[in-house]
Amino acid sequence: MPRGDKSAYTDKQKRQAEHIEESYKAQGVPEETAAARAWATVNKQDGGGKKSGSGRKKPTKRSPN
Repeated sequence: MPRGDKSAYTDKQKRQAEHIEESYKAQGVPEETAAARAWATVNKQDGGGKKSGSGRKKPTKRSPN
């Protein structure tokens, strides 16, 4: 997948990025910067594009016994 290709993201992630981008634009942030920040935020929250299958949840920390 080439850089900048958003096909690996879910519809929900795309909507979130669009909403975040609009918020940044309303604050006066340039369009390209707003888009970059929006996708960075989505990546930080969700860990990137689509993730399928079980076992993708972060492991819980266990105390050593």
